[in-house]
Amino acid sequence: MRIFALFNLKPGVDPQAYLEWARTVDLPTANGLPSVDSFRLFAATGLLGSDATPPYSHIEVLDINDMDQLGRDVATEAMQAVAAAFGEMVDVTFITTQEITA
Repeated sequence: MRIFALFNLKPGVDPQAYLEWARTVDLPTANGLPSVDSFRLFAATGLLGSDATPPYSHIEVLDINDMDQLGRDVATEAMQAVAAAFGEMVDVTFITTQEITA
């Protein structure tokens, strides 16, 4: 399963402080979970064919190999601390997906 997290930083959150936290805490912690094959963070840079500002400033892409294991992983004390810190910094929408193939 692939999960997309679309989010904006909350008012007052320093973008550089967020990025430092993401690089040193969020990305390495999530990428170390048994349920996560890949966890990547992207900055939205624009809307194709438009000068409009994207509705979200950041996108996380999580490739999950086992949703039951993910539930166990996020229940750990370490991940609860990461999730709490993330929640203090961002307004997020998580979208779960299932790939459609031919």
